[in-house]
Amino acid sequence: MEIITSFFNICYLSQIFIRLNAYVGLLIKNIKGLIGIKETTKLLASGKDMSVLNNISDAYLLIEEEKISDFGTMKDFSNKYGEDELKHHVTDASGRFVFPSFCDSHTHLVYAGSREVEFTDKIRGLSYEEIARHGGGILNSAKKLHDTSEEELFLQSAVRINEIISQGTGAVEIKSGYGLNLEDELKMLRVIKRIKNSFPIEVKSTFLGAHAVPAEYKGNREKYVDLIINEMIPVVAAGELADYIDVFCDKGFFSTEDTERMLMAGMKYGLRAKIHANELDFSGGVQVGIKYNALSVDHLERSGDNEIEALLGSETMPTLLPGSAFFLGLPDPPARKMIDAGLPVAMASDYNPGSSPSGNMKLVMSFGCIRLKMLPEEVINAVTLNSAYAMGISETHGSITRGKMANVFITKEIPSYEFLPYAFGSDLIEKVILNGKVV
Repeated sequence: MEIITSFFNICYLSQIFIRLNAYVGLLIKNIKGLIGIKETTKLLASGKDMSVLNNISDAYLLIEEEKISDFGTMKDFSNKYGEDELKHHVTDASGRFVFPSFCDSHTHLVYAGSREVEFTDKIRGLSYEEIARHGGGILNSAKKLHDTSEEELFLQSAVRINEIISQGTGAVEIKSGYGLNLEDELKMLRVIKRIKNSFPIEVKSTFLGAHAVPAEYKGNREKYVDLIINEMIPVVAAGELADYIDVFCDKGFFSTEDTERMLMAGMKYGLRAKIHANELDFSGGVQVGIKYNALSVDHLERSGDNEIEALLGSETMPTLLPGSAFFLGLPDPPARKMIDAGLPVAMASDYNPGSSPSGNMKLVMSFGCIRLKMLPEEVINAVTLNSAYAMGISETHGSITRGKMANVFITKEIPSYEFLPYAFGSDLIEKVILNGKVV
């Protein structure tokens, strides 16, 4: 009975945005500050441009047919339209700010159960690698996922999707990687596809069979890599279950040689690369990612001049996961050095049960300011436009631009846009709009 009740609650939440919004369009008026404006489509912000955040005070935002159709000052609105000409639903945002929705470009939020026991182990002094060697970590999540039905996995994951939507996220990348065998990887990817079809949030799917080496392949990693290349990738591609392929290229996981083999196999099936790199050591993963034109290289806690130089001039987005570094007690990635060198930087939550059990992108912004010494303007660009680029969707998401998808959120009454990362523990989001509809 409990599962049935949860299912109907999820169906209700995922469809409520349709029932509440039977109007042609939406007008948000009297906005205290409209943030993240781009007059023309811009795919990313790099270096000094990351500190540029265009905004309009006393603004309006007009939404029609799921997209942003116009914006400007309230004076412009009166001159162009007049109060009686538009037959749109009207929301008054006096005292409030409107932001483009967060784009969370790195998550593992389809998982079973939780790992708070390992949280206690970490407090007692065990390292991430020590926990993994004792059957914890990714292998622990793989066992739980194997023992969980596909329906229950969807229900658990749907709760997390509703959570991040309420926190302002309008686009999310979700990875597999807790299956570590063909059937369980496919189970995860089917759940991701079902989420994509059931909720208004934009979803990108990434195949991460190379998240860890399963226990049965301990000492024979190459054989597991062969399984990924010869069996998993062809089936995943045939079922159109993934947009990207990812590999955990790091100390104790997969080598650069393993990574190259798997990325080449994925590319043959149209899966562009995304890479876990340099979380635990200087692994060479950044350079491999750039060599294979990875959309993003993620983590980067261990990055220096060689990695920065390699990234300069590439089309690969450095994506930082400060929540994971904070939770695991790892060195913070050198965001300031990257930006000052002229690089773009994206940030994502890394929402997962073992190293970052939170999908709160507002908190990620705060970590960016407090831990990484990024300016408020830089963190806003990092979690909107640049993270949209790291998902391959910055042409349609990540900024307030005419013709882009109308994915925005309205804050509660706050004094400034800087207040959003400043008040790190406060719930400041009042209303969420996805695909032009209030959810």
